[in-house]
Parts: sequence; C-alpha cells; structure tokens
Amino acid sequence: MELTKELLLSAYSQGIFPMAESAYTKDVYWVDPEKRGVLPLNRFHIPKKLIKKIKSEPFRITINTAFRSVMIKCAEPSNNIDRQNTWINSLIIDRYCELHKFGHAHSIECWQGTKLVGGLYGVAINGAFCGESMFHNVTDASKVALVYLIARLRLGGYSLLDTQFVTDHLSQFGAVEISRKDYRAQLNNALKNTGADFYLMSEDAEVSIILQSITQTS
Repeated sequence: MELTKELLLSAYSQGIFPMAESAYTKDVYWVDPEKRGVLPLNRFHIPKKLIKKIKSEPFRITINTAFRSVMIKCAEPSNNIDRQNTWINSLIIDRYCELHKFGHAHSIECWQGTKLVGGLYGVAINGAFCGESMFHNVTDASKVALVYLIARLRLGGYSLLDTQFVTDHLSQFGAVEISRKDYRAQLNNALKNTGADFYLMSEDAEVSIILQSITQTS
C-alpha cells in the first residue's frame, strides 16, 4: 500500500503511526501501542533551571521555517545509546514534508546565528498534536523547543499532545503512559475540536508570554 498523505492522516485519526526499521530501509510498518505516551497540556512542568535558561533567550525560535532540515536532523544517529539508529527513513521524510506543505505537520526550530541547533516536528489534526521526534546539538535546545510548542498548543486550544512513548526526557515535563483505550478516547475528543489554531500565538511572542501561557494554570 502506497504511503500517501491521505493514508497518514487516516492512520493518525485512528491512533496509528508509521515507523521504519532503520533510516536505511525503504518501507515502513504501522504501530498501535498498547500503552501510549501523552503529555497533559494542563499539567506541563518546566524545571526551574530551564525557566531561567529560557529567560536568557539563548536561541532564536522559529516556526515552520526549516521543516525538512529538522526531520533530517532527527533522522541522524547520535552518541546516545538509545538513539544510535533512528526510525526515520527517506520515505517518511518525503511524506511528512508533503503533510507539512498542506498544513498538517509543523516544526519548531532553535537557532544560534544561522545554525540550526535543535527542534521538533509533529502532525496536527484538529485539536490533537502528535509529536514525532526532536533533536538537539546544543544543550537544552530540544527542551526549549518543547516549551514553545506547549505554549502554542495551549494558547491555540489543543487538548492532546501525543508523545507516542514515554522517555526519561519527557517524564521530567509530566509525560505519562495511558492505555490504548484511554488514548483513543482522548484522541476522539481532540478530533472533534475543529477550532484549534496552531498560529494563534505570534511567532515573535515575548518570552514572558510564552512562560505565562504555560504557568498560569499549571
């Protein structure tokens, strides 16, 4: 079956997502975990040390300006023992870039000068944002990107942030594991929310607005 943007959107709306065996394979397989990672938007926790770093504005943050580059960086292996190979192959990169072209996938980028040093990307369907992957070449860059994503989702009226799985990296922010049944219930509710708006927050929003949008009800 050909991997098309229509098939991808249909799969995500049913709680299913594709992965590749490695970055070097040419096909994908479908994943429907019994346990699903989610990051509750109303219980997001920012470590105090990270708040201090965000206030120092170490990165220039952009939205959807380097989607393919973020994916390519996410697909690169790292020295992390848990990520010496990745599940993002060229087929996934091409198809998600097509989703991005049609407004169904978004990226957040962290820059130092002209260098892309961190970021993340995911798929948005109505009130659900399905986070796919993140990377950093500079300490805390992916964490800062996540904070900016949470602020945007909260202000934009999203109700679900799917992280697929729970990692130590995500646990510190409040990510939890729920059953497939509970995930699908949350997903179905989020899909009914057709008013969510990824662009409601200005791209040049001040840091104080970013932090306030997260901490005011956390």
